[in-house]
Amino acid sequence: MNSRVQFCEALLTRLMGLRDADTGVWSGELASSALSTALAAIALAGEDEAHNRLAADGAAWLVAHANPDGGWGDTSASPSNLSTSLISRAALRALARRGLIDGAACEAVLTRADVWLDARLKGAATPERVAQALGEVYGDDRTFAVPILAFLAMCGDKEEAWLHVPPLPFVLSLLPQGLYRFFRLQVVSYALPALIAVGLCRHICVARVRGRRPGWRWLAGALLRRLETLQPSHGGFLDAIPLTAFVCLALQHAGFGDCAVAQKGYAFLRQSVRTGGSWAIDSNLRTWVTSLATRGVVAARSWLPNGDTLVPRAELERIADWLISVQLKRRHPFTGAAPGGWAWTDLPGGVPDADDTSGALVALKRLQQAGCVAEVIPAVRAGVGWLLGLQNRDGGLPTFCRGWGHLPFDRSCPDISAHALAAWAAWRDDDIWTLDEKRRLDMAMQRVAEYLKREQHATGCWIALWFGNQEAAQGRNPVVGTARVVDALRAVRRLLTEAGMATEVEAMLSAGERWLIEAQQPDGGWSAGTTATAEETALAVIALAGGSDACVDAARRGQAWLVAAGRDEGYRPSPIGLYFSLLWYHEKLYPLVWPLDALSCG
Repeated sequence: MNSRVQFCEALLTRLMGLRDADTGVWSGELASSALSTALAAIALAGEDEAHNRLAADGAAWLVAHANPDGGWGDTSASPSNLSTSLISRAALRALARRGLIDGAACEAVLTRADVWLDARLKGAATPERVAQALGEVYGDDRTFAVPILAFLAMCGDKEEAWLHVPPLPFVLSLLPQGLYRFFRLQVVSYALPALIAVGLCRHICVARVRGRRPGWRWLAGALLRRLETLQPSHGGFLDAIPLTAFVCLALQHAGFGDCAVAQKGYAFLRQSVRTGGSWAIDSNLRTWVTSLATRGVVAARSWLPNGDTLVPRAELERIADWLISVQLKRRHPFTGAAPGGWAWTDLPGGVPDADDTSGALVALKRLQQAGCVAEVIPAVRAGVGWLLGLQNRDGGLPTFCRGWGHLPFDRSCPDISAHALAAWAAWRDDDIWTLDEKRRLDMAMQRVAEYLKREQHATGCWIALWFGNQEAAQGRNPVVGTARVVDALRAVRRLLTEAGMATEVEAMLSAGERWLIEAQQPDGGWSAGTTATAEETALAVIALAGGSDACVDAARRGQAWLVAAGRDEGYRPSPIGLYFSLLWYHEKLYPLVWPLDALSCG
C-alpha cells in the first residue's frame, strides 16, 4: 500500500472520529481570540462575583498570551495588530483598576504594550492619533472602527474621549429593512445590533460630556425593542462574541444594562467561555465545516479501496438528514432573508449566507452521488432558489444581502460567486426543474461567469474575500481565491460551453491554472505568504487535479507535500480565515477536511 493511501486512510479515520456523537456531524473548534476575550471580560466585569471571576480569568489569559513584541494578534499564531492590541491593553488597564488582576506580570505586559502601540502610532496613543490610525485601517467602513473607539472611551478615565467617536445613524434602524440599502450606511448589513447599541450609547455619552440632553433618547424604547427582534433566543447576536459584547457594553454605558437584551447577552457570554478563561470569535462553524468535511469524506470513501468499510452509507445518511434539518425554514428576523438558505451554524445566532448555502448544496449532491436515499429535492429546490434571489445586478453574489451596499463585506466577491456557480452546476442537470427554471439557472450562471471575467486580475488570479494570508500584502490571498474560482469553472465548464461561452471560460481557466502553477513553491506547497500551508496547498490541488497534464503534475507535487508535511509533524491550523471586520481566525478542521479532499483527487 503506498504512502498516500495509508495517509489518506489515517486522515479519514481521524476526521470521522471527530464527529459529534449525537448528530454524526462536525462542530470543529475555532481559535481562541484575544479581542473576544478582552471584550467579554470587560462586559462581564462588575456584574456580580461569578462574572468577576470570569473577567479575572480572561485577564489572566490575556497576560499569558501577549506576543513577545508587546502587542496582541487575533490568534496565538497571529502577529500583533492595532485593533486587538488597543482593545487588549485597554481591557487589562480597566480590569487592573477594578482589582481583578494585579502583579508584576500584568504591569510588565502593559509596559510592553505601551511601547508597541507608541511605535505603531508613531507617538503616544492619544484619542486623536488612535482615531486617525483606525481610519487608515478601515477606511469608510465604520462597522468596527466606531465600536473600538467607543470601547476605548468606556475603558478610559477621560470622558472627553467620546468626542473622538464618530456618530452612527442608529435612528435609521427603525426604518423597514428593505430601505436600508438606499442610505449607503457606513456599517455592513450584519452589524445592525452594533449600529443601534453603540450609536445610541455614543449619542448619550457625547451629550453628557457637552452638558446637553441627548435629543434622540426618547427613541430608546423603540430601539431596544428593535434589538429584541434581532436578538436570538440564546442572546448571542450572530453567535459572535465580539458583536454581543459590544452591544452589552454599549447598553451598560448608555444606562440600559438591566434591560432584557443586555441580560440575555451576558448569559450568552457566560456560556461561551472556554476552559482556561478565553473566548473564541464565534460559537462554532458547524454547518460550514460539516459541508466541507462531507465533500472530503465522500471523495476519500470513493477513492480508497476500503472506503465503504471506513464510512458506512448509514453515516452518510445521518449527515444528509442533518443538513436538511438545519436549512432555515422561516424568514430571518436579522437580515429579512427569505427561507431556503443555510447559515454557518445551526445555533440560533446563525444567519443564512451565500457561501454556507452553496456549501450545503454541493455536499448534498456529493451525498446523493454516494448513494444516499434521503429526500433532498425540496431542500435543494429551496436552496437553489434562495441563491438565485441573492444575485446582485453585477452578476456576482454577496455574502448576506442583495444590493445592500458599497462596503467590501456586502459587495459581490469572486470566491462566494464561484461557490454559488458550483452549487448551481451540481444540480442543473437533475430532472427537478421546469424548462423556465432551467433557463433562469443558465442565465444566472452566465452572469456569474461574466462577473468573474471582469474580476480576474491581469495576472490570472482572483482575490478571496473571506480568506486571507497574514504574511501577504494587505492580507490578501489570491491562492484561495484563484483555487476556488478555477474549481468552480471546471465544474460548470460544459454548461457554459453549451451556452456559447467556451472562449471566455477557457481563457479564464487557462489563466487561472497558469497562475496557480507559477505560484507553487519549490517544495510543492502553496501559500500567499512565505510558508506553505496545508489549507492553501489542498485547495490548489483540488483546483488543478482535473486539468491539463501540467496541472495534474503540479497537483501530484502538492499531494506529495501534503503527505510529507502531515506525516512528519501533522498539520497545524493556519490563520487564513477572515471573520467579520477582518478578524483572523483558524479552524481546527480546515487542515483535515481540505487535505483529505485533495489527497482523494485523481
